[in-house]
Amino acid sequence: MAYVNRGSSGAGTAGTARAAGTTGTTGTAGTTGTAGTAGANLPLLRSHNAALVLDLLRTAGTAGISRLELAERTGLTPQAVSKITARLRADGLAAEAGRRASTGGKPRTVLRLVPTAGHAVGLHLDRDELTAVLADLSGTPVAARTAPLAFGAGAERVVEAAAREVEALLAQVAGEGSGPTADAGRAPWGAQAAPRGQGASRGQGAPAGSAADAGRGPSGGLAGLGGPAAQGGWGPLGGQGAPGGSAAEAGQAAQRAGAAPGGVRGVLGVGVAVPGPLDHVGGVLHRVTGFPAWDGFPLRDALARRLGLPVVLDKDTNAAALGLALRGVSGGAAGDSFAYLHLGTGLGAGLVLGGALYRGARTGAGEFGHQVIQLDGPLCGCGNRGCVEALCLDAVSRGDIAEAARVLGAGAANLVGLLDIDRVLLGGRTVDADAEPFVRGVADVLAERARREGGPGAVPVPVAVAPGGARGVADGAAQLVLASVFGRAAEVAFPARR
Repeated sequence: MAYVNRGSSGAGTAGTARAAGTTGTTGTAGTTGTAGTAGANLPLLRSHNAALVLDLLRTAGTAGISRLELAERTGLTPQAVSKITARLRADGLAAEAGRRASTGGKPRTVLRLVPTAGHAVGLHLDRDELTAVLADLSGTPVAARTAPLAFGAGAERVVEAAAREVEALLAQVAGEGSGPTADAGRAPWGAQAAPRGQGASRGQGAPAGSAADAGRGPSGGLAGLGGPAAQGGWGPLGGQGAPGGSAAEAGQAAQRAGAAPGGVRGVLGVGVAVPGPLDHVGGVLHRVTGFPAWDGFPLRDALARRLGLPVVLDKDTNAAALGLALRGVSGGAAGDSFAYLHLGTGLGAGLVLGGALYRGARTGAGEFGHQVIQLDGPLCGCGNRGCVEALCLDAVSRGDIAEAARVLGAGAANLVGLLDIDRVLLGGRTVDADAEPFVRGVADVLAERARREGGPGAVPVPVAVAPGGARGVADGAAQLVLASVFGRAAEVAFPARR
């Protein structure tokens, strides 16, 4: 069964450059980004300047940063910085981190971000497993859950399963859940959906008044920006234009909603990472390899309605790559280009070019696993023969990891030759299970390619395992939400225009 997305998309307006502070605003967030806004499906912070300051507070860490340094790095006047930081402090988003000696006059007060002032949920829906994390404003995971998932059980069941895991995650942090991860061994979610309100302690949904209420504010919506999705206040979630929200309003929303028992404050939204292909701007899945019935299903809107939270949808590989880039843990310098190759139940790539995530105009970039390298090869789930994904997974199923790594290396070499990237990062459960032969095998293929090319610039592209392990995609999914809070959502290469 195919699904039709009947929601209309709001149009985003051009934002300002990130290099320096301005007196303007970013405008409202819609489902389409232009030069200064990306296709995030949350209300972006109305104040570009406040977002700049917040991001510098985030990157300064616990050591903090002075107002003078904030002014120097943003290009804002000291008076403007003082006003912004005063609002952030009043809203609980910033606090004093001590004093620092100055070259003259009294010591400077340094400020830091308050990470617990807000949270984001990251949700990775794989073909057979679900991972959910709750991250604070610094991107640090606070809690995580994993559970089996039957991705082919039908869209409605999967949506309900995902929503229950989010609710159970919040209940877990509030002291009502079952521990850091869900218990193993139970039937996959979606295989048999339990009635709502049963089995909260084992991650099988939360009773009314506990998991569901763990992060809810007075309006009945989960604590965060805006109100319930049914009220139409979040624009692209309901198919209407979204009002922006200033940095101050972000803190005020969290204060109005209050903190959940156990300290879950300001749940700003849910980032959802799923296998592609999909439409990131519209929040709609396409023909996921092996699961064609998902074609046309508006997953973003369905989850937003069910949870009462803003939702951002992207491919699993894009989420992981974005997380690596924003956290600065890709192993390269800022502005480098890298490919994140994810080998799990499928094979795909997340591309960061010049320090910016590249999705393509239709979120079609990174379908790395479906490049054909053997015309008469085995049939792939996409309908072609000899795809890198099919050859790789076939070798893995035979236990021939060396062959799987060689095939992965051949695909990586094509990518290096096409995009001239600086490094290759490997991830996904298949790689994580036995990383060393994959790293060695891919690196050998790239080294041989460099030898064939010769010349002074023929240095092999380095290969490494991506940081983050099994939760890398879910952690990156949370960054889909946090990127908007810190004004980083615009940092995508050639943002989609609709």
